[in-house]
Amino acid sequence: MRKDSEEMGTFMDNEKVYQMDFAKIYQLLVNKATKKGRTKAEVDEVIHWLTGYSQEELDGLCVEAVSYGDFFRKAPQMNEKRNQIKGVICGIRVEEIEEPLMRDIRCLDKLVDELAKGKPVEKILGRYL
Repeated sequence: MRKDSEEMGTFMDNEKVYQMDFAKIYQLLVNKATKKGRTKAEVDEVIHWLTGYSQEELDGLCVEAVSYGDFFRKAPQMNEKRNQIKGVICGIRVEEIEEPLMRDIRCLDKLVDELAKGKPVEKILGRYL
């Protein structure tokens, strides 16, 4: 019975994340990177790589009322190589996340985290080419 309640709790937590405003999350990602000397353009580059959004589309989503879940659900072309992203984010191994939408969200978190740790965007994305 405990497993069912844990799964329900995870589902509810995931739903909270999916309902968050994309523009607010985006600004948090940009702030995380720029505080460490990286640029908004570098954050945008990893987002483009992961989701297939153009710069124009990304800029538009930042002024629309779109949820974080819908940002990923409606992505033009999620990168096939995203499943190669590995590592720990928020204490959880990205490659062990079973729910596809949450895994995609954590992949973006991981890419921005690596950027904030000082890795050049070319080196981060170069691993997946």
